[in-house]
Amino acid sequence: MRTTLLIVHHSHGWRTTRMAQAIAAAALRTAAVEVVSKNANEANLDDLLAADAYLFGTPETFGSMAGLLKDFFERTYYPAQGLLLGRPYAIFVCAGNDGQGAIRSIQSIARGYGWKEVQAPLLVRSDQVDARLQDCEELGTTMALALSMGLY
Repeated sequence: MRTTLLIVHHSHGWRTTRMAQAIAAAALRTAAVEVVSKNANEANLDDLLAADAYLFGTPETFGSMAGLLKDFFERTYYPAQGLLLGRPYAIFVCAGNDGQGAIRSIQSIARGYGWKEVQAPLLVRSDQVDARLQDCEELGTTMALALSMGLY
């Protein structure tokens, strides 16, 4: 069975979606892992349990993560308690401000799941998404290849 990378994201417009698409496409191009990319409102506990690593994407919303990404965590946290310890994850954020609140809120929840952050968060300003798609692709490629090589 191939290793699976789950990308869970939410976007209020096109920016975070575009970042998630670039990340997923790059990870798929490696042919190293199976990639499952879902909007946060569609992702569920089964997706979380079936994956070996995670990428979480959100716009900065009122200084935190998007509500639908938080809803995903709320729906899966207690049923997954203790089942996913040590799983690798990383974060990507599209921010109009500094994005730190969104990053901290995801990191805090991830600590509760017992996950391990394996890459620095990718923070992209809202007005720079198109110019930073290569950074998104590098995140997807790095996560896929490192996961497939057992580095995480």
